[in-house]
Amino acid sequence: MENQIQTTQKFRLMGLIYVLIIILAGFSQGYVREGIFIPGDPATSASNILENEGLFRIGLIADLLAFLLDAIISVMLYLLLKPYGKMLALVSSSLRLLAHPAIGTLNLLNHYLALHVLKTETIQASFEVPQIESLSYLFLDAHGYGYLLAGAFFGVHCALLGFQLIRSGIFQKILGALMVLAGLGYLIETFGDFAFPGNESLFAWIVGITAALGEVTLALYLLIKGSKIKSTTS
Repeated sequence: MENQIQTTQKFRLMGLIYVLIIILAGFSQGYVREGIFIPGDPATSASNILENEGLFRIGLIADLLAFLLDAIISVMLYLLLKPYGKMLALVSSSLRLLAHPAIGTLNLLNHYLALHVLKTETIQASFEVPQIESLSYLFLDAHGYGYLLAGAFFGVHCALLGFQLIRSGIFQKILGALMVLAGLGYLIETFGDFAFPGNESLFAWIVGITAALGEVTLALYLLIKGSKIKSTTS
């Protein structure tokens, strides 16, 4: 009975962490940057950053917290799934660690520098205002591409994770299928944006829908149905 309680707590903790990651990352990317960054308009984007400086800084902190939690859940997923294929679990979790805790965290420098160049006196003394605004815009634009690069690693992780969930037999197979679909969505966005510019909105919709179906469903399943999952992990 005690082991069952510990197992339930473990899965629910994993589900809670995953939900927090989704909320924090969604807030930063979907609310903060999407509301502030205006494609093709450096002046307005710079003005939005300065007028919402506190929110912009909170967005960076939210992302950083999400990436820290992502490192934790990467290890938890490895420990959960290694009895059903140690090598596959290791590869999958390593890709998740590379995606957000590594690439995503370094990419936050671009987020910060978009504000930093607008606030630094030495830069203001050396460049004209439109040049500084364009430089800030460049950093935010670079952040978007950095996010796409991380998405390639994360997409493969999600696809492998879905396969592991199906293979393990301790989860509903539909959860695994939805995670494979989410992985394909991330890969379509990353490679699609680089290969077929001009279709970013379409690819964003694809990844938004598939990620919601896969990741949100898995996170809520772990959080709510954790007590019904049987695991061989200690």
